[in-house]
Amino acid sequence: MIVKTLVLGPFATNCYIVGSETTKRGLIIDPGAEASAILKAVRQLGLSIPLIVVTHTHIDHIGAMSAVKDETRAEFHQVESKDIFQACSWVLCPFVGGSFQSPPKPDRLLRDGDIISVDDLTLSVLHTPGHSPGGISLLGHGVVFSGDTLFNFGIGRTDFPGCSYKQLMKSIYNKLMVLPDETIVYPGHGLATTIGDERKTNPFLR
Repeated sequence: MIVKTLVLGPFATNCYIVGSETTKRGLIIDPGAEASAILKAVRQLGLSIPLIVVTHTHIDHIGAMSAVKDETRAEFHQVESKDIFQACSWVLCPFVGGSFQSPPKPDRLLRDGDIISVDDLTLSVLHTPGHSPGGISLLGHGVVFSGDTLFNFGIGRTDFPGCSYKQLMKSIYNKLMVLPDETIVYPGHGLATTIGDERKTNPFLR
């Protein structure tokens, strides 16, 4: 499995390009900003992209969605309708600069337990609310894309509209901390980590 991390925009949001080494097709997770940089990386990897997924709908994770979808013609999958473009995204708009193009209507709404796949790439949807009401993580092939639920040595913030610290901690313990220690965590911001390292050293989980 190919995993390319791009750190984009004023909030240094991680966008992931995930590809099949066999078929050279893949998906984009959280196209938050700088559509041109995302598309350039896709070309450099030699991938075609039939699918785009977002872990939640804060502007720093969905800001480049429209431009990337227009170029790739990929399907757009996102979390349940209750999470569509939350109000706090408008609060963040001035910080991303210039005008913002609202995301298109999703082709599929994702729910806990759903499976998304591109050829031999298969990811399970874990509903991990707390940082946002409909936030999800994506699990498969020994890795989990945790969005803004769990970070390297940190957790997602819970001071936006719709956030819940209680829900966030429940999501982390019930959906992520039950995974094997060797599971690689690709978070929405910051460096990759593992479940085992976070279990041992994350100060919020003690």
